[in-house]
Amino acid sequence: MSQMDARHRDVLIATIREYIDSAEPVGSRALVKRHFPHLSPATIRNAMADLEDMGYLAQPHTSAGRVPTDKAYRFYVESFPPPQRGAGPAAPGARGPFSLTARRAGVDGFMEQASSHLSTATKLTGLLLAPPLKHTTIARVDLMPLEDDRALAVVATEAGWVTVREITLDPPLRAEEVRTIGRELTRRFHDRTVQEIVDMERAPDDPLDALHTRARAVTEQIVAMLRGRTLYVSGAINMLDHPEFWDLETMRELLRTFERKEQLAELMTTLAADEGVRVMIGDENPVGEMRECTLITSTYMYRDQVLGILGVVGPRRLPYPEVISVVNETARQVTEALSRVRQDLYLPS
Repeated sequence: MSQMDARHRDVLIATIREYIDSAEPVGSRALVKRHFPHLSPATIRNAMADLEDMGYLAQPHTSAGRVPTDKAYRFYVESFPPPQRGAGPAAPGARGPFSLTARRAGVDGFMEQASSHLSTATKLTGLLLAPPLKHTTIARVDLMPLEDDRALAVVATEAGWVTVREITLDPPLRAEEVRTIGRELTRRFHDRTVQEIVDMERAPDDPLDALHTRARAVTEQIVAMLRGRTLYVSGAINMLDHPEFWDLETMRELLRTFERKEQLAELMTTLAADEGVRVMIGDENPVGEMRECTLITSTYMYRDQVLGILGVVGPRRLPYPEVISVVNETARQVTEALSRVRQDLYLPS
């Protein structure tokens, strides 16, 4: 059978919902009892066998029940109307974390707060990829010496964005010299945009400049900080609440992906090329460690341009309409909050 009629569709949707609720393979008797009391178990078994032949259901091990495949989840997601930005009622609990404006909270703190809200509202792992900072104006640079030839670099922008990274001191520098370099970098970078700083350091006016020769490695690391995009990850521990991730090796690989962030940030950057909500299920994820996951994302905007992207990672077994609603509404709230921040925050006037 290649065509899905109304009965097969109803049986498939019911099977998906049962599995989402229970995380256990679904049998025909459970479907008859809770969804189809007017049909016999044999009729439901035949429909489920047809759905297995069509690739929508699978039978794990020797269980009498069946579970949805990625193809089934894709069918389920596409059976709902696409979400409209700002249309309909807000998702439950979506407004609370955004009672402060981005300006009052500091943009960096606001972004972290949004990622944390996604995690709390969905009980999944929240993600937010910050905007590129190339049009942002730098206010100051502080360097705080640490042990083992390391330092903490703190870069603050005029708009209140604070980026903190640990850097390596090569060659090693004395503590007072580290602080002095921070003051010199503030003097050089203050009131310049990140793009101006990148261009300036790529081709310095004076290659023999004392700061350029003495602290080139430090400067290069700070410029790399400014050129990068911060990925906020919140609630990774929530994945342990789902039996799909109780396998130690599966969970270890996923946590390693969250910790390293590079692959995930690259994927989020790619997804941000298209406006709106995206859902990637199981093997649709190009990151191998996320093949057991679903990634749901939505872009946030500034002046009708995509500025960044946020979302959640969870198991494939998700209440998709509810989670999509939270992600979409959070993106709308972030867009609304950023529209109130000074106009030259990220984009040129």
